[in-house]
Amino acid sequence: MEQFENAIDLSKRFHYIFAALKSKVAPVVQLDRTSDYGSEGWGFESSRAHNKREFLPFFIGMKVHDHEYWMELAFREAEKAYEKGEVPIGAVVVHKGRVIGRGHNQVETLQDPTAHAEIIAITAAADFLGSRRLLDTTLYVTLEPCAMCAGAIVLARIPQVVYGASDPKAGACGTLYEICTDPRLNHRAEVIAGVLENKCSLILTDFFRRLRETN
Repeated sequence: MEQFENAIDLSKRFHYIFAALKSKVAPVVQLDRTSDYGSEGWGFESSRAHNKREFLPFFIGMKVHDHEYWMELAFREAEKAYEKGEVPIGAVVVHKGRVIGRGHNQVETLQDPTAHAEIIAITAAADFLGSRRLLDTTLYVTLEPCAMCAGAIVLARIPQVVYGASDPKAGACGTLYEICTDPRLNHRAEVIAGVLENKCSLILTDFFRRLRETN
């Protein structure tokens, strides 16, 4: 009798899981931009959320991290750049629920024009996987990737890119160019914009404000 009751209880739990899978949805942010930089310093605009939806995984006993969680880790990298006097941009590469590559802007520190946060994170992730193709990964970066970094994303076959603030003067993932989603290329990545956009914008605005005040 006890085994029969346990079987019924297990059946009910599966019923709740599948019901949750059908109803557990979350909005996906899409691009909708009109503004540009302000008259002084850098301006980083917001993206408006539309009513497009995606299913989120939901299983009893499984801890699921959302985009904001991973973007917070990228933001910590941006803070490291800020402390070094670098333009505060940070990035992390996530593979199967763990960070396998991280980086922050080090252009001035290394005197290397390619030392962007995304490039450093992608290089670290490729080294971790032992492969130049970063399949089943997501790149989180606090500022929209430039043309160089978007090209690296395509070459690395990264399937998803999530960024915070859009860049109206150099953005290549939907603002000035659409390199990651260009159908003429042999790889396309899903792009999600506007995750923690205010936080990612403010650290950049504050950095350039202080830079103007000291110069």
